[in-house]
Amino acid sequence: MEKLFKLKEHGTDVKTEIIAGITTFLAMVYILAVNPSILSAAGMAKDAVFTATAVSAVLATLCMAFFANYPVALASGMGLNAYFAYSVCLPMAEAGVTNPWQIALTAVLVEGIIFIILSLFKFRETLVNKVPANLKLGITAGIGLFITFVGLQGAGVAVGEASTLVTIGNVTSPEFILSVVGLILIGIMHHYKVPGAILWGILATWVLGMIAELCGWYVVDVEKEAYSLFPSFKDFSFIPAAPNFFSFDFSYVTNHVLEFAVIVFSFLFVDLFDTVGTLIGVADKGNLLDKDGNLPKAGCALLADAVGTVVGACLGTSTVTSYVESSAGVAQGGRTGLTAVTTAVLFAIALFLSPIFLAIPGFATTPALVFVGLLMMSSVKKMSFEGDIADVIGGFVAIFMMPFTYSIANGIMYGIITWVLLKVFTGKVKEVHPIMWVSFGLFVLRMITLAIG
Repeated sequence: MEKLFKLKEHGTDVKTEIIAGITTFLAMVYILAVNPSILSAAGMAKDAVFTATAVSAVLATLCMAFFANYPVALASGMGLNAYFAYSVCLPMAEAGVTNPWQIALTAVLVEGIIFIILSLFKFRETLVNKVPANLKLGITAGIGLFITFVGLQGAGVAVGEASTLVTIGNVTSPEFILSVVGLILIGIMHHYKVPGAILWGILATWVLGMIAELCGWYVVDVEKEAYSLFPSFKDFSFIPAAPNFFSFDFSYVTNHVLEFAVIVFSFLFVDLFDTVGTLIGVADKGNLLDKDGNLPKAGCALLADAVGTVVGACLGTSTVTSYVESSAGVAQGGRTGLTAVTTAVLFAIALFLSPIFLAIPGFATTPALVFVGLLMMSSVKKMSFEGDIADVIGGFVAIFMMPFTYSIANGIMYGIITWVLLKVFTGKVKEVHPIMWVSFGLFVLRMITLAIG
């Protein structure tokens, strides 16, 4: 283990890494339930998508562990799967296309291949390392707010409301109350330096939920997506369903080049900058950046992400990307690829014991995500709010755009656009690195595509 992952060099040990890997897995295992549900709207079989989601997570996460030795896990990305199903496949189906999900998988494959090329030419690596320090710190803090918001929604603490867009949920619901109890438990354990505090917080909240179900407080209502918190092995087979291997359709591309290019670009854009933001945020929280604020082995990490996307497409799932929930494991002490290996092993086990893992409710992971959000927000203390106005406003824009537009990529996009424009109009255009100009151009192009639909 020491030779493979250099544990002592990173100030960690096997026990800490394993606990961190379990924590990361529990924080992101919801994707095994959510991804099949979303992609089924595109006409894909849930059981096949479940298998593809788990297997691609295993392979991509192992690539990250052994290519880059980073505690970052990968799986089918949230947001990207919704775009896959609702923005690509459903409109195609309504237009009479009989196999929209196969065309979408083809676009994901092409995106992954482009990513591999960009990674080999170090475009993505340079982007990660040339983002200004204040923007990096703003991205980290913004991700903290973003995952906090995700967590709050998972427990119904934050809900939609027509006039104010968001408001507080039902304060008497078991999901709301138990998520708050779980956060308090994590806080108490963190105060007393209990190893694995975040992991124990997730498990304790889940157990309390099962007790609430037995007592009749938590009521199962499938129509309201309130499922039983107890694993069900009814009609369960230990043999995973076969995924949709190499289900591509290139015939559509020849007659719809422009439409296909737009689909690929949209996948490419969101994945590129979500991954960059995630890696920066997780690395900063884990003190993995060097003294110059750069990410060592960024190229290897980004290549692992690109390979994961290609593997996922070949297996039959939407874009595979680095998960911001990896910060939960980092907050638990994970510092090396052994954390990622642990997470990958658990995804492999989940293939055969899916009812157990699918029973973990969203409100049980809420305390973990909120607490990790708190830890990531501490990056604000390192930001400079004086001096270069481009750094100050650019970093702040990155912070608030992520939670308020529900997109890590949007936070990075508007943060960089703001930074570049302020550098130009304050007479500091020479300080803009070429890679930032390339990013700026991509973002302007993205805004144009959004404007014209």
